[in-house]
Amino acid sequence: MSSTSATELAALMCSRLCHDMLSPVGALSNGLELLADEQDPEMRARCIELLEQSARISTGKLKFFRLAFGAAGGFGEAVPVEEAQDVIETLVSDAKGIKLNWAIDEANLPKPAVKVLLNLAHIAIDALIRGGTLDIGAEKCDGNVEIVVRASGDRIAFDDNIGRALQGELAPGELSSRTAAAHMIATLAEELGGGLQYKRTDQALVMGAVLPEPEGMIG
Repeated sequence: MSSTSATELAALMCSRLCHDMLSPVGALSNGLELLADEQDPEMRARCIELLEQSARISTGKLKFFRLAFGAAGGFGEAVPVEEAQDVIETLVSDAKGIKLNWAIDEANLPKPAVKVLLNLAHIAIDALIRGGTLDIGAEKCDGNVEIVVRASGDRIAFDDNIGRALQGELAPGELSSRTAAAHMIATLAEELGGGLQYKRTDQALVMGAVLPEPEGMIG
């Protein structure tokens, strides 16, 4: 695993956050300007609808960043699975054309597992540029948390550098805001004594993780 300073990784993650928030926040600003000048009732109603949509997307992205990148304050060592599901469902609704399937019976997952699951799901959503199916599964088994995320569709868009980052093969100078999240979860998995893997074809991208469950949560 290549070494990256905490400062460099934090800067890259901040760049990613700003990039992802620019569109929905910009839409809010534009919508407010239009609403201030618009007099037609139907157009005003349409502006309000767009503002509500942008606010929902912005809130969903902020919740994603909180759980996927941040400390997720307010939760203990485990995070309710429904919190992760709500975030991913919001991201999927914004992407459009993606059918989402769940295979998770657990009520809670350790924070590190949730971080990995959310980041893998985000990578999969980005890969489905023409829509498709997103399957997400997770289970606790023999002291480990096993996660599988599968994106399938007519065309899979996947940057090979993201794959290299998932394998911990990118040198510090090669990291970018696009690959920083993959590098982060690869580092997290290594620190926990687990690992990530992926396989990509023209029609599918499958990513998996095996993470040891914290001792206090086993059982």
